[in-house]
Amino acid sequence: MVKENIFSQITWQGMLKNLLIYIFLTAGALIMLLPFFWMLSASVKQNIEVFTFPIQWIPEVIRWQNYVEIWNKINFVTYYKNTLFLSAIVTFASLLTSSLAAYAYAKISFPERKTLFLLYVMTMAIPFQVIMIPQFIIIKNIGLSDSLWALVLLQSFSPFGVFLLRQFFLSIPNALSESARIDGLNEFGIYTKIILPLSKPALSSLAIFQFVFVWNDFLGPLIYLTSDRNLTIQLGIRKFITQYGVEYALIMAASVCALIPVIFIFTLFQKQFIQGILTTGLKG
Repeated sequence: MVKENIFSQITWQGMLKNLLIYIFLTAGALIMLLPFFWMLSASVKQNIEVFTFPIQWIPEVIRWQNYVEIWNKINFVTYYKNTLFLSAIVTFASLLTSSLAAYAYAKISFPERKTLFLLYVMTMAIPFQVIMIPQFIIIKNIGLSDSLWALVLLQSFSPFGVFLLRQFFLSIPNALSESARIDGLNEFGIYTKIILPLSKPALSSLAIFQFVFVWNDFLGPLIYLTSDRNLTIQLGIRKFITQYGVEYALIMAASVCALIPVIFIFTLFQKQFIQGILTTGLKG
């Protein structure tokens, strides 16, 4: 009887502990989502109603016209296409270059491999502002100024991506690679037929990180793009800020539209993303 009471007490304590954890996590999630809810609310208001206090989360008159105006008032379709093109190309190129470099650092033995990897990863510590001017001069000299391909060239190589994938590749047993070499498979065959199929979680994680980074990048396009036909969505949204005022409602509506691809990509690769984060870095 005493054992049953102790077991029952432990069970109730565990349930209470889990309940408190869930309450805490739910409250934290709602707090983090609060700015997103405010943005949704502001996107269907008139401009003068955006900063009213106390906040009216559901306006009396829902102004869906804001979502029509953003497409008519600026060249939003072109900006959207440019950003999608840039994000897709850079993400694919980054996955290719990062996975090739990570395979070399993880699975191929060559002199000073760890030293070279360390030096390459250390480049992540260099602020972008330090290399911004030299990069601009190089891009200008090779004739890629005011071109989306300038950003493709600069953003297709990711030290973070190499680090992330290398850590995952190290968790794949070397016995698989050795068996493939004995069977006559070359290094590129091992990379394509063994390593990549086993690395879908890590590749998905890197794809999400890279896509979101390029999609939300503002400083890079601001430096290298000047003509209206090449602007990205982040620069396009800035056009609602004029010398005569700021159209906050339209900015919020455009921001909601800009979030759709990011939410879609994360939802599509959510399972692989979580698995990749959990398994990356198990072996160093």
